[in-house]
Amino acid sequence: MATRSQTAAVLLAGALALAACGSGGGSQTPAASGGGGKTLVIDTSFDLKTADPGRTYEPTGLIVGKAVYETLLTFDGADVTKPVPALAESYELSKDGKILTLKLKKGATFADGSPLTADDVVFSLTRVRDMKGTPSFLLDGVEVAKTDDSTITLTSKAANPALPYILPNPALGILNSKVAKEHGATTDAQDKAEQYLNSASAGSGPYMIESFNVSSQVTLKANPKYYGAKPAYDKVVIRNVEAATQKLNVQRGDSQIALNLSGDQVTGMPATLQVKKTASANVIFLLANQDSAISKTTTNPKFVEAVRKGVDYAGLLELAGEGSAQAPGVIPSQLLGALPADQAAKRDVESAKAALAASGVSNPTVKLEYPSELTVNGLSFQPLAERVQANLKEVGITVDLQPAPVTTALDNYRNGKEEMGLWYWGPDYPDPSDYLAFLPGKTVGLRAGWKAGAAKEIEAAGDKAATAIGDDARKAAYVDVQTKLNASGPFVPLIQPSQNIVTAASVTGLEYHPVWTVDVADLGVK
Repeated sequence: MATRSQTAAVLLAGALALAACGSGGGSQTPAASGGGGKTLVIDTSFDLKTADPGRTYEPTGLIVGKAVYETLLTFDGADVTKPVPALAESYELSKDGKILTLKLKKGATFADGSPLTADDVVFSLTRVRDMKGTPSFLLDGVEVAKTDDSTITLTSKAANPALPYILPNPALGILNSKVAKEHGATTDAQDKAEQYLNSASAGSGPYMIESFNVSSQVTLKANPKYYGAKPAYDKVVIRNVEAATQKLNVQRGDSQIALNLSGDQVTGMPATLQVKKTASANVIFLLANQDSAISKTTTNPKFVEAVRKGVDYAGLLELAGEGSAQAPGVIPSQLLGALPADQAAKRDVESAKAALAASGVSNPTVKLEYPSELTVNGLSFQPLAERVQANLKEVGITVDLQPAPVTTALDNYRNGKEEMGLWYWGPDYPDPSDYLAFLPGKTVGLRAGWKAGAAKEIEAAGDKAATAIGDDARKAAYVDVQTKLNASGPFVPLIQPSQNIVTAASVTGLEYHPVWTVDVADLGVK
């Protein structure tokens, strides 16, 4: 995952460690299909800084942002392969991929009843880009302009076919510019609207903020002036609860949704609860450093081949639990351009031994670094590292495990100092272009000591993919990039751990989404 996402991962680790135990929800009204207002209680481990869409990029904040603010484009359910209209009724990308034209739909209104205009869109997107908050990178180099009262153009200096996939991010939610400006909103670093946006709603979404606390609880209430389909729940309470208590709460009916349970924790759930197990969009991978100053062993391509063929992928899946999936390439299965499952690496111990023999390195010992306290979808890195160690011992490779606190491990990883590393990458946005970071000279490539010019054929394939226009051309280009990466790159994609969500039988319409986890406005009650 990129620098910004990796920071989120560190925050998530801290959130998991520090999350409050929760009160059991006794003061909340459980969701009910009959009589009175319906309340939905969601337990999660908070990774939350703000409710200001221009500043938020943490998982819990994106859940809130998706409910309160609307974006120009969105995705239909869990499908992230095709952006669909939201506040924009249509969009068109120019043939050179540089100009995205969007037509606004009529009738959208903000929570105060005022109409949403093209000026609100220009202000909101310019604010995100120029305020230099965490999500500003989403619109780097993109000029936002109003052509007429119902037309917006987004112009990029280079081809930017990923832009329609970026616009659904809740960080790009559209603000009521008049209200926001009255409370300190600007389009530069002097912006002071965050405090207001943490306590009130300046969006056009189906929900409004009733109360907001970054460490304990966020309460949303249905927007009475919402112009679209009314949400099923009058109130949504999102609580910061550690995983073990999440399990207890959902089992005894004190909550209706638990978002952060591990594979082990969802085993044996009562039949009265619904358990949704889906491969997450997080890809856990090994890296072999290509800087000879760091290692003379891992720079040997035959050594990397031995590792790739020596890992027991089926065993890792068994460890990760039901719902997890092997990662055939660095792009997760949900995204355009993912490799088909039949292209995934398979264990072949004899071939791995032969590759090691061909490397000329006898009885190698390598250090494998990873964050000791970080969990991904409830899965700890420690047992994964131990399993890899045991797998490679059968091949003739001794792996010296080097767990470290996440801050220490992250520093070595970012600075390209790890001989071998065990890490994960989650999409900054659900587009394959985000995975060009694995190429030589790019963010993750450099973390593996893979400098620009180190693999010209792969780099040329990456350049072609970056500028490809149209789904078919892009899909073929990214498949080619990953096929080449798997053949001669320093990365070994391992697994996509399972995202486990438990809901009460009364909850309908839940789909796991790799950007905003769950769209609360899509949830129904029976």
